[in-house]
Amino acid sequence: MSGESATDRPAEDARRRRLMDAALTVFLRFGFRKTSMDEVARAAGVSRQGLYLHFATKEELFRASVEHFLDGALGAVTAALGDAELPLEMRLVGAFDAWVGRFVGAFGPGAADLSTASDELVGPMIAQREGQFIEAVIKALRASGLVAAYRPLGITGRQLAATLYAAARGLKHSAGTREAFVEGMTIAARVMCCPRREARDE
Repeated sequence: MSGESATDRPAEDARRRRLMDAALTVFLRFGFRKTSMDEVARAAGVSRQGLYLHFATKEELFRASVEHFLDGALGAVTAALGDAELPLEMRLVGAFDAWVGRFVGAFGPGAADLSTASDELVGPMIAQREGQFIEAVIKALRASGLVAAYRPLGITGRQLAATLYAAARGLKHSAGTREAFVEGMTIAARVMCCPRREARDE
């Protein structure tokens, strides 16, 4: 029987989330190979032993940190797309900012190996969450009536979502700041939403 009481869980969960947040920041700055458990412990403000109480290896920490980020990002995406008070283009921008925009300017010069590490350690997880993200965007596009507006042109909701995603990935690399990313995505979403706006104005 564990000595941990139910009242200890919230504090323990918060500590674990803080460790994963710190780890993700360090991984983005230094990459997988150059990141050490000591560096993550310092960033999180805990001892090396304290970090190892939660994560036995760097690989385990990386997997948990990526999963923690993806699940949090999907929650933010769902909230952005579900905000009925905002026009569709603003909801789309909020969703893509939550999923892609937060990475703009976050990668350090040593992070070049993150793509390989991600493929090897969390590839299927990323693919699954990415699929959920795309489906959420498609659902919002359909619910708004935008997919129906493009149907006469033979363009599907999946193609619309893929086009916005391509724009977001391009901006992630070309935008110097997160603000510039949001500005670029706002233009892309506004252009895509034009048929819906025109139909409403008729």
